[in-house]
Amino acid sequence: MNGSFLRNAAVAAVALALSGPVPVQAETSAGSYLAGRQALIDSDFDVAAEYYSRALGRDRNNPKLMESLVLSQLALGRIDRALPVAEYMEGLGLRSQVAHMVVVADLIANGRFKELLARDVETLGVGPLVDGLVTGWAHMGAGSVAQALDQFDTVAQQEGLRSFALYHKALALASVGDFEGAEAIFADETSGLSVMSRGAAIARAQILSQLERNADAQKMLTDTFGSRFDPGVQAVADRLATGEQLPFDHVTSVRDGMAEVFYSIGQALNGEAADDYALIYARTATHLRPGHIDSLLLCAQLLDALGQYDLAVATYKQIPQTSPDHHAAEMGRAEALRRAAKPDAAIEVLEQLAKDQPTLAPVHSALGDLLRQQEHYAAAVRAYDKALEYSDQDAPARWFLLYARGISHERLKQWEKAEADFRSALKINPDQPQVLNYLGYSLVERQTNLDEALGMIERAVAARPDSGYIVDSLGWVLYRLGRYDEAVAHMETAVELMPVDPVVNDHLGDVYWAVGRNREAEFQWKRALSFIDPEDSDSEADPDRIRRKLAVGLDKVLAEEGASPLKVVNDDG
Repeated sequence: MNGSFLRNAAVAAVALALSGPVPVQAETSAGSYLAGRQALIDSDFDVAAEYYSRALGRDRNNPKLMESLVLSQLALGRIDRALPVAEYMEGLGLRSQVAHMVVVADLIANGRFKELLARDVETLGVGPLVDGLVTGWAHMGAGSVAQALDQFDTVAQQEGLRSFALYHKALALASVGDFEGAEAIFADETSGLSVMSRGAAIARAQILSQLERNADAQKMLTDTFGSRFDPGVQAVADRLATGEQLPFDHVTSVRDGMAEVFYSIGQALNGEAADDYALIYARTATHLRPGHIDSLLLCAQLLDALGQYDLAVATYKQIPQTSPDHHAAEMGRAEALRRAAKPDAAIEVLEQLAKDQPTLAPVHSALGDLLRQQEHYAAAVRAYDKALEYSDQDAPARWFLLYARGISHERLKQWEKAEADFRSALKINPDQPQVLNYLGYSLVERQTNLDEALGMIERAVAARPDSGYIVDSLGWVLYRLGRYDEAVAHMETAVELMPVDPVVNDHLGDVYWAVGRNREAEFQWKRALSFIDPEDSDSEADPDRIRRKLAVGLDKVLAEEGASPLKVVNDDG
Protein backbone atom coordinates (compact mmCIF):
# COMPACT_ATOMS: atom_id res chain seq x y z
CA MET A 1 0.00 0.00 0.00
CA ASN A 2 1.78 3.18 -1.15
CA GLY A 3 1.60 6.78 0.12
CA SER A 4 -0.33 7.97 -2.94
CA PHE A 5 -3.14 5.55 -2.19
CA LEU A 6 -3.28 6.71 1.45
CA ARG A 7 -3.46 10.35 0.37
CA ASN A 8 -6.23 9.53 -2.10
CA ALA A 9 -8.16 7.69 0.57
CA ALA A 10 -7.68 10.54 3.01
CA VAL A 11 -8.95 13.22 0.69
CA ALA A 12 -11.89 11.03 -0.33
CA ALA A 13 -12.78 10.55 3.32
CA VAL A 14 -12.51 14.28 3.93
CA ALA A 15 -14.74 15.04 0.96
CA LEU A 16 -17.37 12.55 2.03
CA ALA A 17 -17.24 13.82 5.61
CA LEU A 18 -17.92 17.33 4.41
CA SER A 19 -20.70 16.39 2.04
CA GLY A 20 -24.42 16.60 2.69
CA PRO A 21 -27.51 15.38 0.92
CA VAL A 22 -27.25 16.05 -2.82
CA PRO A 23 -30.10 15.67 -5.32
CA VAL A 24 -30.09 12.48 -7.36
CA GLN A 25 -29.60 14.27 -10.67
CA ALA A 26 -26.13 15.41 -9.57
CA GLU A 27 -24.82 11.96 -8.56
CA THR A 28 -22.18 11.77 -11.29
CA SER A 29 -18.84 13.53 -10.88
CA ALA A 30 -19.54 15.76 -13.88
CA GLY A 31 -23.04 16.53 -12.63
CA SER A 32 -21.79 17.42 -9.16
CA TYR A 33 -19.04 19.57 -10.63
CA LEU A 34 -21.43 21.49 -12.87
CA ALA A 35 -23.96 21.93 -10.07
CA GLY A 36 -21.22 23.12 -7.72
CA ARG A 37 -19.84 25.47 -10.33
CA GLN A 38 -23.26 27.04 -10.87
CA ALA A 39 -23.82 27.35 -7.12
CA LEU A 40 -20.43 29.08 -6.78
CA ILE A 41 -21.31 31.47 -9.62
CA ASP A 42 -24.52 32.23 -7.70
CA SER A 43 -22.49 32.71 -4.48
CA ASP A 44 -24.51 29.91 -2.88
CA PHE A 45 -21.45 28.69 -1.00
CA ASP A 46 -23.20 26.13 1.18
CA VAL A 47 -24.68 24.29 -1.80
CA ALA A 48 -21.40 24.64 -3.70
CA ALA A 49 -19.48 23.03 -0.85
CA GLU A 50 -21.87 20.07 -0.83
CA TYR A 51 -21.60 19.45 -4.55
CA TYR A 52 -17.82 19.89 -4.70
CA SER A 53 -17.43 17.52 -1.75
CA ARG A 54 -19.41 14.86 -3.57
CA ALA A 55 -17.55 15.44 -6.84
CA LEU A 56 -14.20 15.21 -5.05
CA GLY A 57 -15.22 11.87 -3.60
CA ARG A 58 -15.36 10.55 -7.17
CA ASP A 59 -12.39 12.46 -8.64
CA ARG A 60 -9.96 12.40 -5.76
CA ASN A 61 -6.96 14.26 -7.13
CA ASN A 62 -8.69 16.97 -9.14
CA PRO A 63 -7.00 20.29 -8.22
CA LYS A 64 -9.92 22.37 -9.47
CA LEU A 65 -12.41 20.48 -7.32
CA MET A 66 -10.18 20.77 -4.25
CA GLU A 67 -9.62 24.48 -4.71
CA SER A 68 -13.32 25.15 -5.30
CA LEU A 69 -14.23 23.23 -2.16
CA VAL A 70 -11.68 25.16 -0.10
CA LEU A 71 -12.96 28.44 -1.52
CA SER A 72 -16.59 27.57 -0.75
CA GLN A 73 -15.80 26.59 2.84
CA LEU A 74 -13.61 29.64 3.36
CA ALA A 75 -16.38 31.92 2.06
CA LEU A 76 -18.64 30.35 4.69
CA GLY A 77 -16.04 30.96 7.39
CA ARG A 78 -15.51 27.21 7.88
CA ILE A 79 -11.72 27.21 7.96
CA ASP A 80 -11.69 24.06 10.08
CA ARG A 81 -13.53 22.20 7.30
CA ALA A 82 -11.37 23.70 4.56
CA LEU A 83 -8.08 22.90 6.34
CA PRO A 84 -7.72 19.15 5.60
CA VAL A 85 -8.15 19.66 1.86
CA ALA A 86 -5.90 22.75 1.89
CA GLU A 87 -3.14 20.82 3.68
CA TYR A 88 -3.55 17.94 1.27
CA MET A 89 -3.17 20.34 -1.67
CA GLU A 90 0.05 21.72 -0.20
CA GLY A 91 1.27 18.16 0.32
CA LEU A 92 0.77 17.53 -3.40
CA GLY A 93 2.79 20.65 -4.19
CA LEU A 94 -0.21 22.48 -5.66
CA ARG A 95 -0.17 26.25 -5.65
CA SER A 96 -3.47 27.76 -4.54
CA GLN A 97 -3.94 31.14 -2.93
CA VAL A 98 -7.04 30.09 -1.00
CA ALA A 99 -5.43 26.85 0.20
CA HIS A 100 -2.34 28.72 1.38
CA MET A 101 -4.56 31.30 3.10
CA VAL A 102 -6.36 28.58 5.03
CA VAL A 103 -3.11 26.91 6.15
CA VAL A 104 -1.60 30.25 7.16
CA ALA A 105 -4.73 31.13 9.15
CA ASP A 106 -4.50 27.82 11.01
CA LEU A 107 -0.83 28.36 11.83
CA ILE A 108 -1.63 31.84 13.14
CA ALA A 109 -4.56 30.60 15.21
CA ASN A 110 -2.34 28.01 16.86
CA GLY A 111 0.55 30.39 17.50
CA ARG A 112 2.95 28.45 15.27
CA PHE A 113 4.96 31.51 14.33
CA LYS A 114 8.27 29.76 13.66
CA GLU A 115 6.53 27.49 11.13
CA LEU A 116 5.07 30.59 9.49
CA LEU A 117 8.53 32.11 9.19
CA ALA A 118 9.89 28.87 7.74
CA ARG A 119 7.35 28.77 4.89
CA ASP A 120 8.62 29.54 1.41
CA VAL A 121 6.47 32.45 0.24
CA GLU A 122 7.55 31.84 -3.35
CA THR A 123 5.71 28.51 -3.43
CA LEU A 124 3.34 28.75 -0.44
CA GLY A 125 2.55 32.45 -0.40
CA VAL A 126 -0.84 34.16 -0.30
CA GLY A 127 0.37 37.37 -1.93
CA PRO A 128 3.13 39.96 -1.49
CA LEU A 129 1.17 42.21 0.90
CA VAL A 130 -0.29 39.45 3.06
CA ASP A 131 2.99 37.53 3.16
CA GLY A 132 5.00 40.63 3.99
CA LEU A 133 2.74 41.82 6.80
CA VAL A 134 2.17 38.35 8.24
CA THR A 135 5.93 37.83 8.31
CA GLY A 136 6.32 41.05 10.26
CA TRP A 137 3.77 40.00 12.87
CA ALA A 138 5.25 36.48 12.95
CA HIS A 139 8.59 37.98 14.00
CA MET A 140 6.69 39.75 16.78
CA GLY A 141 5.19 36.42 17.81
CA ALA A 142 8.61 34.76 17.72
CA GLY A 143 9.91 37.43 20.12
CA SER A 144 11.91 39.72 17.82
CA VAL A 145 10.40 43.21 17.71
CA ALA A 146 13.44 44.56 15.85
CA GLN A 147 13.07 42.03 13.03
CA ALA A 148 9.37 42.76 12.87
CA LEU A 149 9.94 46.48 12.45
CA ASP A 150 12.60 45.86 9.80
CA GLN A 151 10.15 43.64 7.94
CA PHE A 152 7.43 46.31 7.98
CA ASP A 153 9.98 48.81 6.64
CA THR A 154 10.91 46.38 3.87
CA VAL A 155 7.26 46.01 2.84
CA ALA A 156 6.88 49.81 2.93
CA GLN A 157 9.50 50.12 0.22
CA GLN A 158 7.34 48.20 -2.27
CA GLU A 159 5.27 50.30 -4.61
CA GLY A 160 1.72 50.87 -3.38
CA LEU A 161 2.23 49.08 -0.04
CA ARG A 162 3.69 51.90 2.06
CA SER A 163 0.58 52.99 3.92
CA PHE A 164 -0.41 49.38 4.77
CA ALA A 165 3.04 48.58 6.08
CA LEU A 166 3.41 51.74 8.16
CA TYR A 167 -0.06 51.32 9.62
CA HIS A 168 0.84 47.84 10.83
CA LYS A 169 4.21 49.05 12.06
CA ALA A 170 2.40 51.67 14.15
CA LEU A 171 0.04 49.03 15.55
CA ALA A 172 2.98 46.76 16.36
CA LEU A 173 4.78 49.56 18.20
CA ALA A 174 1.64 50.46 20.15
CA SER A 175 1.05 46.82 21.04
CA VAL A 176 4.39 46.75 22.91
CA GLY A 177 3.84 50.14 24.55
CA ASP A 178 5.87 52.38 22.23
CA PHE A 179 3.09 54.94 21.77
CA GLU A 180 5.51 57.75 20.89
CA GLY A 181 6.86 55.72 17.97
CA ALA A 182 3.37 54.77 16.85
CA GLU A 183 2.11 58.37 16.93
CA ALA A 184 5.20 59.57 15.05
CA ILE A 185 4.14 57.30 12.15
CA PHE A 186 0.54 58.57 12.19
CA ALA A 187 1.72 62.19 12.39
CA ASP A 188 4.18 61.84 9.50
CA GLU A 189 2.52 63.40 6.45
CA THR A 190 4.53 61.12 4.16
CA SER A 191 3.20 57.94 5.77
CA GLY A 192 0.01 57.92 3.73
CA LEU A 193 -2.10 57.70 6.89
CA SER A 194 -3.51 61.22 6.71
CA VAL A 195 -6.76 59.82 5.27
CA MET A 196 -7.61 57.13 7.77
CA SER A 197 -10.21 54.46 8.03
CA ARG A 198 -12.59 54.59 10.95
CA GLY A 199 -10.72 51.82 12.76
CA ALA A 200 -7.35 53.50 12.24
CA ALA A 201 -8.72 56.78 13.60
CA ILE A 202 -9.97 55.06 16.75
CA ALA A 203 -6.60 53.31 17.13
CA ARG A 204 -4.82 56.65 16.88
CA ALA A 205 -7.20 58.20 19.41
CA GLN A 206 -6.26 55.43 21.85
CA ILE A 207 -2.56 56.02 21.17
CA LEU A 208 -2.89 59.77 21.78
CA SER A 209 -4.83 59.11 24.97
CA GLN A 210 -2.05 56.84 26.21
CA LEU A 211 0.27 59.80 25.62
CA GLU A 212 -2.05 61.95 27.79
CA ARG A 213 -3.12 63.97 24.73
CA ASN A 214 -6.89 63.59 24.93
CA ALA A 215 -7.51 67.05 23.49
CA ASP A 216 -5.42 66.21 20.43
CA ALA A 217 -7.32 62.94 20.08
CA GLN A 218 -10.66 64.78 20.17
CA LYS A 219 -9.48 67.26 17.55
CA MET A 220 -8.22 64.42 15.34
CA LEU A 221 -11.63 62.72 15.51
CA THR A 222 -13.40 65.96 14.59
CA ASP A 223 -10.99 66.59 11.72
CA THR A 224 -11.60 63.05 10.47
CA PHE A 225 -15.37 62.67 10.93
CA GLY A 226 -16.78 66.18 11.22
CA SER A 227 -18.94 67.52 14.02
CA ARG A 228 -21.39 64.61 14.22
CA PHE A 229 -20.10 61.17 15.16
CA ASP A 230 -21.69 57.77 14.84
CA PRO A 231 -22.38 56.10 18.22
CA GLY A 232 -19.13 54.12 18.17
CA VAL A 233 -16.93 57.17 17.60
CA GLN A 234 -19.11 59.23 19.95
CA ALA A 235 -18.47 56.72 22.74
CA VAL A 236 -14.72 57.20 22.26
CA ALA A 237 -15.09 61.00 22.16
CA ASP A 238 -17.19 61.03 25.33
CA ARG A 239 -14.58 59.06 27.22
CA LEU A 240 -11.85 61.37 25.99
CA ALA A 241 -13.88 64.40 27.10
CA THR A 242 -14.03 63.09 30.69
CA GLY A 243 -10.24 62.88 30.80
CA GLU A 244 -10.18 59.09 30.86
CA GLN A 245 -6.99 57.50 29.57
CA LEU A 246 -8.18 55.05 26.96
CA PRO A 247 -6.51 51.64 26.87
CA PHE A 248 -4.96 50.60 23.60
CA ASP A 249 -7.12 47.61 22.69
CA HIS A 250 -7.27 47.98 18.92
CA VAL A 251 -4.64 45.23 18.74
CA THR A 252 -4.01 43.30 21.93
CA SER A 253 -1.97 40.37 20.61
CA VAL A 254 0.03 39.13 17.65
CA ARG A 255 -3.01 37.15 16.54
CA ASP A 256 -5.08 40.35 16.63
CA GLY A 257 -2.44 42.06 14.52
CA MET A 258 -2.61 39.32 11.92
CA ALA A 259 -6.41 39.48 11.93
CA GLU A 260 -6.04 43.19 11.22
CA VAL A 261 -3.87 42.29 8.20
CA PHE A 262 -6.68 40.31 6.61
CA TYR A 263 -9.36 42.80 7.66
CA SER A 264 -7.51 45.86 6.35
CA ILE A 265 -6.87 44.16 3.01
CA GLY A 266 -10.46 42.96 2.78
CA GLN A 267 -11.66 46.48 3.50
CA ALA A 268 -9.37 47.88 0.81
CA LEU A 269 -10.68 45.30 -1.68
CA ASN A 270 -14.32 46.11 -0.86
CA GLY A 271 -15.70 47.85 -3.92
CA GLU A 272 -12.44 47.44 -5.82
CA ALA A 273 -12.45 43.68 -6.41
CA ALA A 274 -15.06 40.94 -6.65
CA ASP A 275 -17.16 40.71 -3.49
CA ASP A 276 -16.44 37.02 -2.98
CA TYR A 277 -12.70 37.74 -3.16
CA ALA A 278 -12.93 40.44 -0.49
CA LEU A 279 -15.11 38.08 1.55
CA ILE A 280 -12.42 35.42 1.99
CA TYR A 281 -10.13 38.02 3.60
CA ALA A 282 -12.90 39.21 5.89
CA ARG A 283 -13.79 35.63 6.82
CA THR A 284 -10.15 34.90 7.66
CA ALA A 285 -10.06 37.97 9.90
CA THR A 286 -13.17 36.85 11.80
CA HIS A 287 -11.69 33.36 12.21
CA LEU A 288 -8.59 34.85 13.81
CA ARG A 289 -10.54 37.36 15.91
CA PRO A 290 -14.14 36.15 16.25
CA GLY A 291 -15.38 39.18 18.17
CA HIS A 292 -13.88 41.76 15.82
CA ILE A 293 -16.87 43.98 15.06
CA ASP A 294 -15.43 45.63 11.95
CA SER A 295 -14.67 42.27 10.34
CA LEU A 296 -18.14 40.94 11.12
CA LEU A 297 -19.73 44.04 9.63
CA LEU A 298 -17.59 43.72 6.51
CA CYS A 299 -18.52 40.04 6.11
CA ALA A 300 -22.21 40.86 6.45
CA GLN A 301 -22.02 43.73 3.94
CA LEU A 302 -20.28 41.52 1.39
CA LEU A 303 -22.75 38.67 1.88
CA ASP A 304 -25.59 41.14 1.34
CA ALA A 305 -23.93 42.38 -1.85
CA LEU A 306 -23.59 38.77 -3.02
CA GLY A 307 -27.30 38.17 -2.50
CA GLN A 308 -26.79 35.83 0.45
CA TYR A 309 -29.31 37.65 2.60
CA ASP A 310 -29.92 34.97 5.20
CA LEU A 311 -26.19 34.64 5.84
CA ALA A 312 -25.90 38.43 6.00
CA VAL A 313 -28.74 38.69 8.53
CA ALA A 314 -27.21 35.93 10.67
CA THR A 315 -23.82 37.69 10.61
CA TYR A 316 -25.28 41.08 11.54
CA LYS A 317 -27.02 39.41 14.49
CA GLN A 318 -23.62 38.40 15.87
CA ILE A 319 -22.96 42.04 16.80
CA PRO A 320 -23.94 42.29 20.49
CA GLN A 321 -26.40 44.92 21.68
CA THR A 322 -23.72 46.23 24.03
CA SER A 323 -21.49 47.20 21.11
CA PRO A 324 -21.39 50.90 20.18
CA ASP A 325 -21.65 49.69 16.57
CA HIS A 326 -24.88 47.77 17.17
CA HIS A 327 -26.78 50.49 15.27
CA ALA A 328 -24.68 49.85 12.15
CA ALA A 329 -25.41 46.13 12.38
CA GLU A 330 -29.14 46.72 12.78
CA MET A 331 -29.26 49.11 9.84
CA GLY A 332 -27.40 46.53 7.76
CA ARG A 333 -29.73 43.78 8.94
CA ALA A 334 -32.76 45.86 7.97
CA GLU A 335 -31.32 46.43 4.49
CA ALA A 336 -30.62 42.72 4.04
CA LEU A 337 -34.18 41.90 5.12
CA ARG A 338 -35.52 44.46 2.66
CA ARG A 339 -33.49 43.00 -0.17
CA ALA A 340 -34.71 39.54 0.85
CA ALA A 341 -38.29 40.78 0.24
CA LYS A 342 -39.09 40.95 3.96
CA PRO A 343 -40.01 44.65 4.28
CA ASP A 344 -42.20 44.26 7.36
CA ALA A 345 -39.37 42.62 9.27
CA ALA A 346 -36.99 45.35 8.08
CA ILE A 347 -39.38 48.09 9.22
CA GLU A 348 -39.70 46.41 12.62
CA VAL A 349 -35.91 46.39 13.03
CA LEU A 350 -35.59 50.08 12.13
CA GLU A 351 -38.53 51.17 14.27
CA GLN A 352 -36.96 49.50 17.30
CA LEU A 353 -33.58 51.01 16.46
CA ALA A 354 -35.18 54.48 16.17
CA LYS A 355 -36.46 54.03 19.72
CA ASP A 356 -33.04 52.92 20.94
CA GLN A 357 -31.17 55.65 19.02
CA PRO A 358 -33.71 58.50 18.84
CA THR A 359 -31.19 61.21 17.88
CA LEU A 360 -29.40 59.31 15.11
CA ALA A 361 -30.49 60.89 11.82
CA PRO A 362 -29.37 58.04 9.49
CA VAL A 363 -31.67 55.61 11.31
CA HIS A 364 -34.72 57.82 10.79
CA SER A 365 -33.66 58.44 7.18
CA ALA A 366 -33.36 54.70 6.47
CA LEU A 367 -36.74 54.10 8.11
CA GLY A 368 -38.29 56.87 6.03
CA ASP A 369 -36.89 55.41 2.82
CA LEU A 370 -38.24 51.96 3.60
CA LEU A 371 -41.67 53.26 4.60
CA ARG A 372 -41.82 55.35 1.43
CA GLN A 373 -40.91 52.34 -0.71
CA GLN A 374 -43.77 50.45 0.93
CA GLU A 375 -46.11 53.40 0.19
CA HIS A 376 -46.60 54.22 3.89
CA TYR A 377 -46.22 57.90 3.10
CA ALA A 378 -47.60 59.47 6.28
CA ALA A 379 -45.27 57.37 8.44
CA ALA A 380 -42.40 58.15 6.06
CA VAL A 381 -43.00 61.89 6.54
CA ARG A 382 -42.77 61.46 10.32
CA ALA A 383 -39.48 59.56 9.95
CA TYR A 384 -38.03 62.23 7.63
CA ASP A 385 -39.14 64.92 10.09
CA LYS A 386 -37.00 63.23 12.74
CA ALA A 387 -34.08 62.78 10.35
CA LEU A 388 -34.17 66.49 9.47
CA GLU A 389 -34.48 67.45 13.12
CA TYR A 390 -31.32 65.57 14.06
CA SER A 391 -29.18 66.39 11.02
CA ASP A 392 -26.96 69.46 10.71
CA GLN A 393 -28.33 72.35 8.68
CA ASP A 394 -25.24 72.20 6.46
CA ALA A 395 -25.17 68.38 6.15
CA PRO A 396 -24.46 67.44 2.49
CA ALA A 397 -27.22 64.83 2.44
CA ARG A 398 -29.91 67.17 3.81
CA TRP A 399 -31.18 67.89 0.29
CA PHE A 400 -32.10 64.23 -0.10
CA LEU A 401 -34.12 64.20 3.11
CA LEU A 402 -36.11 67.19 1.86
CA TYR A 403 -36.51 65.59 -1.56
CA ALA A 404 -37.69 62.27 -0.13
CA ARG A 405 -40.09 63.99 2.25
CA GLY A 406 -41.35 66.08 -0.68
CA ILE A 407 -42.12 62.89 -2.62
CA SER A 408 -44.05 61.55 0.37
CA HIS A 409 -46.03 64.80 0.68
CA GLU A 410 -46.78 64.74 -3.04
CA ARG A 411 -48.06 61.17 -2.82
CA LEU A 412 -50.29 62.25 0.06
CA LYS A 413 -51.65 65.00 -2.23
CA GLN A 414 -50.16 67.68 0.02
CA TRP A 415 -48.76 69.70 -2.85
CA GLU A 416 -47.90 72.92 -1.04
CA LYS A 417 -45.75 71.04 1.47
CA ALA A 418 -44.21 68.95 -1.31
CA GLU A 419 -43.30 71.96 -3.43
CA ALA A 420 -41.78 73.70 -0.40
CA ASP A 421 -39.56 70.67 0.27
CA PHE A 422 -38.47 70.39 -3.36
CA ARG A 423 -37.58 74.07 -3.53
CA SER A 424 -35.72 73.86 -0.20
CA ALA A 425 -33.75 70.92 -1.57
CA LEU A 426 -32.82 72.97 -4.64
CA LYS A 427 -31.57 75.80 -2.44
CA ILE A 428 -29.06 73.33 -0.99
CA ASN A 429 -28.26 71.57 -4.28
CA PRO A 430 -29.48 73.79 -7.15
CA ASP A 431 -28.46 71.50 -10.00
CA GLN A 432 -29.59 68.17 -8.53
CA PRO A 433 -31.19 66.41 -11.52
CA GLN A 434 -33.52 64.18 -9.49
CA VAL A 435 -35.08 67.14 -7.72
CA LEU A 436 -35.23 69.27 -10.87
CA ASN A 437 -36.95 66.45 -12.72
CA TYR A 438 -39.44 65.57 -10.00
CA LEU A 439 -40.47 69.16 -9.36
CA GLY A 440 -40.53 70.00 -13.06
CA TYR A 441 -42.60 66.93 -13.90
CA SER A 442 -45.00 67.62 -11.02
CA LEU A 443 -45.52 71.18 -12.24
CA VAL A 444 -46.25 69.81 -15.73
CA GLU A 445 -48.84 67.39 -14.36
CA ARG A 446 -50.47 70.24 -12.43
CA GLN A 447 -50.40 72.45 -15.55
CA THR A 448 -48.66 75.27 -13.64
CA ASN A 449 -45.44 77.20 -14.30
CA LEU A 450 -44.82 75.21 -17.48
CA ASP A 451 -42.02 77.43 -18.70
CA GLU A 452 -40.22 77.12 -15.37
CA ALA A 453 -40.85 73.36 -15.45
CA LEU A 454 -39.35 73.13 -18.95
CA GLY A 455 -36.22 74.96 -17.80
CA MET A 456 -35.83 72.64 -14.80
CA ILE A 457 -36.20 69.50 -16.85
CA GLU A 458 -33.82 70.74 -19.56
CA ARG A 459 -31.19 71.25 -16.86
CA ALA A 460 -31.91 67.77 -15.51
CA VAL A 461 -31.53 66.22 -18.98
CA ALA A 462 -28.25 68.07 -19.50
CA ALA A 463 -26.96 66.48 -16.29
CA ARG A 464 -28.43 63.00 -16.94
CA PRO A 465 -28.92 62.49 -20.67
CA ASP A 466 -29.05 58.70 -20.24
CA SER A 467 -31.88 58.73 -17.71
CA GLY A 468 -35.07 57.49 -19.33
CA TYR A 469 -37.27 59.01 -16.65
CA ILE A 470 -35.76 62.45 -17.08
CA VAL A 471 -35.81 62.36 -20.89
CA ASP A 472 -39.44 61.24 -20.65
CA SER A 473 -40.17 64.30 -18.53
CA LEU A 474 -38.71 66.59 -21.17
CA GLY A 475 -40.80 65.01 -23.90
CA TRP A 476 -43.88 65.20 -21.71
CA VAL A 477 -43.51 68.88 -20.83
CA LEU A 478 -43.09 69.68 -24.53
CA TYR A 479 -46.28 67.71 -25.19
CA ARG A 480 -48.09 69.63 -22.46
CA LEU A 481 -46.88 72.87 -24.02
CA GLY A 482 -48.35 71.83 -27.37
CA ARG A 483 -44.92 71.43 -28.96
CA TYR A 484 -45.77 67.95 -30.22
CA ASP A 485 -43.24 67.67 -33.04
CA GLU A 486 -40.41 68.53 -30.66
CA ALA A 487 -41.72 66.04 -28.10
CA VAL A 488 -41.53 63.05 -30.47
CA ALA A 489 -37.76 62.63 -30.59
CA HIS A 490 -37.37 62.95 -26.81
CA MET A 491 -40.15 60.45 -26.11
CA GLU A 492 -38.67 57.99 -28.60
CA THR A 493 -35.31 58.32 -26.87
CA ALA A 494 -36.97 57.72 -23.49
CA VAL A 495 -38.55 54.50 -24.80
CA GLU A 496 -35.17 53.36 -26.14
CA LEU A 497 -33.70 53.94 -22.68
CA MET A 498 -36.65 52.30 -20.87
CA PRO A 499 -38.28 49.96 -23.39
CA VAL A 500 -40.56 48.10 -20.95
CA ASP A 501 -41.73 50.99 -18.79
CA PRO A 502 -45.53 51.35 -19.10
CA VAL A 503 -45.65 55.08 -18.37
CA VAL A 504 -43.02 55.99 -20.94
CA ASN A 505 -44.69 53.83 -23.61
CA ASP A 506 -48.08 55.36 -22.76
CA HIS A 507 -46.62 58.86 -23.10
CA LEU A 508 -45.09 58.05 -26.47
CA GLY A 509 -48.50 56.80 -27.62
CA ASP A 510 -50.08 60.14 -26.65
CA VAL A 511 -47.36 62.07 -28.45
CA TYR A 512 -47.74 59.95 -31.59
CA TRP A 513 -51.51 60.55 -31.53
CA ALA A 514 -50.95 64.29 -31.18
CA VAL A 515 -48.90 64.37 -34.40
CA GLY A 516 -51.36 62.18 -36.30
CA ARG A 517 -49.44 58.91 -36.14
CA ASN A 518 -52.48 57.05 -34.83
CA ARG A 519 -51.49 53.48 -35.65
CA GLU A 520 -48.15 53.91 -33.93
CA ALA A 521 -49.97 55.46 -30.98
CA GLU A 522 -52.21 52.42 -30.65
CA PHE A 523 -49.20 50.14 -30.88
CA GLN A 524 -47.48 52.01 -27.97
CA TRP A 525 -50.63 51.95 -25.84
CA LYS A 526 -50.89 48.19 -26.33
CA ARG A 527 -47.23 47.86 -25.32
CA ALA A 528 -47.88 49.99 -22.25
CA LEU A 529 -50.79 47.73 -21.24
CA SER A 530 -48.61 44.64 -21.55
CA PHE A 531 -46.01 46.11 -19.19
CA ILE A 532 -48.33 47.23 -16.38
CA ASP A 533 -47.87 45.35 -13.12
CA PRO A 534 -51.33 44.71 -11.65
CA GLU A 535 -49.74 44.70 -8.16
CA ASP A 536 -48.36 48.23 -8.61
CA SER A 537 -51.14 50.43 -7.27
CA ASP A 538 -48.93 53.51 -7.40
CA SER A 539 -48.21 53.44 -11.15
CA GLU A 540 -49.15 56.45 -13.24
CA ALA A 541 -50.13 54.13 -16.10
CA ASP A 542 -53.90 53.65 -15.78
CA PRO A 543 -54.91 50.47 -17.67
CA ASP A 544 -58.60 51.47 -17.88
CA ARG A 545 -57.71 54.84 -19.39
CA ILE A 546 -55.36 53.21 -21.89
CA ARG A 547 -58.07 50.75 -22.96
CA ARG A 548 -60.47 53.67 -23.42
CA LYS A 549 -57.90 55.43 -25.62
CA LEU A 550 -57.59 52.30 -27.72
CA ALA A 551 -61.38 52.14 -28.05
CA VAL A 552 -62.21 55.79 -28.90
CA GLY A 553 -58.92 57.66 -29.33
CA LEU A 554 -57.15 60.24 -27.21
CA ASP A 555 -59.22 63.20 -28.37
CA LYS A 556 -62.48 61.72 -27.13
CA VAL A 557 -60.90 60.61 -23.83
CA LEU A 558 -59.71 64.17 -23.19
CA ALA A 559 -63.17 65.48 -23.98
CA GLU A 560 -64.76 62.96 -21.60
CA GLU A 561 -62.37 64.06 -18.89
CA GLY A 562 -63.13 67.73 -19.46
CA ALA A 563 -59.51 68.39 -20.37
CA SER A 564 -58.36 70.84 -22.98
CA PRO A 565 -58.26 69.38 -26.49
CA LEU A 566 -54.99 68.74 -28.29
CA LYS A 567 -53.79 72.00 -29.77
CA VAL A 568 -50.50 72.72 -31.48
CA VAL A 569 -48.79 75.75 -29.97
CA ASN A 570 -48.80 78.90 -32.11
CA ASP A 571 -45.58 80.20 -33.59
CA ASP A 572 -45.62 82.99 -31.02
CA GLY A 573 -46.02 80.46 -28.18
